[in-house]
Amino acid sequence: MCLAVPLKLIEVNGVDGVGEYETIRRAVRLDFIPEPKVGEYVMVHAGFAIERLSREQAMEDIESWKELEEALGEV
Repeated sequence: MCLAVPLKLIEVNGVDGVGEYETIRRAVRLDFIPEPKVGEYVMVHAGFAIERLSREQAMEDIESWKELEEALGEV
């Protein structure tokens, strides 16, 4: 099973970036996102941003992740 997670871009340096979810930060490759900007949300899979998300979609996805964590007892 493959999972992708929504992250907010907090750093952009060419095709390299840093995405954040709460207090977790991850290096992200931005090769597939045209003109990425700090503050945007992206869907990240295997370290690559594969899709730009609206803030609303990102918040919905993040809420779904929180519900899953609660259901599983915070893995």
